[in-house]
Amino acid sequence: MDNLELLRFRRSIRTFQDKVIGKDQLEKIVDAARFAPTARNVQPWEFVVVTDKHKLTELAKLAENGRFMVKATACIAVFCVETKYYLEDGCAATCNILLAATALGIGSCWIAGDKKPYSQQVNILLGVPLNIKLISMIALGYAQEKDCFKPSDRRKLKELLHWDKF
Repeated sequence: MDNLELLRFRRSIRTFQDKVIGKDQLEKIVDAARFAPTARNVQPWEFVVVTDKHKLTELAKLAENGRFMVKATACIAVFCVETKYYLEDGCAATCNILLAATALGIGSCWIAGDKKPYSQQVNILLGVPLNIKLISMIALGYAQEKDCFKPSDRRKLKELLHWDKF
């Protein structure tokens, strides 16, 4: 699959097989994240890979829109040191994680973190200093659904593209 196809085929996956993702695959995914765009090349990110079932369960309890994480094989929590553009940098890294997972045939779903009421509880659970900001948590696992990587329904280009003015 070429890069443009990868963008079209990435989907949010919330149901997972009970199949372990190898450490080498998880490292490849995080390695892709570190090559995300970063304002002023600050690279403020830190990544915590969670594979422990107890911790995945606790994370799922904390994130009201991430309850499905209890069935995930892994989660990558993206944190950033607070800089002027920490949120933009962390979101760019998160997108790279989603795309890398798709390229490897691994399902993923972005769960919000920044400014969520549970963000500091996540820091505490994962042993991250409280002055470092949670940006996102990405649930990972092999998709339960067969053929899940197909183009998703999106607005037509002609509905949202504007030339020279709105």
